[in-house]
Amino acid sequence: MLDKATLNKLREMKLSAMAEKLEWQQEQPDIQNLSFEERFGMIVDAEWLEKHDRRINRLINKANFRFPATVKDIDYKLKRGVTKADILRLSSCLYIQKHQNIILSGATGVGKTYIACALGRSACEQNIMVSYFRVADLFLTLGEARAINSSASLRKRLASVPLLILDDWGMKSFSMAECYEIMELVELRYDRASTLISGQLPPTSWHELFPDPTLADAIMDRLVHNAHKFNLSGDSMRKALALKQFSDSNDNN
Repeated sequence: MLDKATLNKLREMKLSAMAEKLEWQQEQPDIQNLSFEERFGMIVDAEWLEKHDRRINRLINKANFRFPATVKDIDYKLKRGVTKADILRLSSCLYIQKHQNIILSGATGVGKTYIACALGRSACEQNIMVSYFRVADLFLTLGEARAINSSASLRKRLASVPLLILDDWGMKSFSMAECYEIMELVELRYDRASTLISGQLPPTSWHELFPDPTLADAIMDRLVHNAHKFNLSGDSMRKALALKQFSDSNDNN
């Protein structure tokens, strides 16, 4: 008979998955035919899996993705300038190990943000820390940090995160102050971490975003030349989804 005190001790040590698996084993007659090592291995695996899943969920929640996107849910039937082979290759996260970047460009609604979030989630699932920001929100966050004298700690965190996703890049031209912020960030991250940029403009049009051509060259030199670049095309997926929902709604009335 299983000692209840043992179960209580496991739970007090925050090993609840082990306790549950141990209880489960007591109710399975066939399990008793296994060796002690096999039964103990099953118990340890249960706890490891529980803690692993919790860590992955924490990473995903902390990344603050815009969409709960996954690689397996990407619609590869649409010809958008990025293939299933491309996505699967990038989802291996080898580019993060090599400190390379990704640039996704294309018209609004073609799925750039969804793909960016899906690749970010793939990184989280491999125990890699990710931070997602819309560019406008990044500047707001940096401004708030300056107001409370915590800019240094925020920059340190942004510099060290293995994958930083900057979405809605180039929605408007950058001010000189924003240029200096970007320059500082990309310099700290260059050849140390990966950045995924998603925006409407391809890198060939980025110069027009920066008021200073020298700063533009310096920023682009640190972002573009070691990047996997994809220019997405096709009809707006957001528009197609809205039309479908509108049509379904009318059909149900």
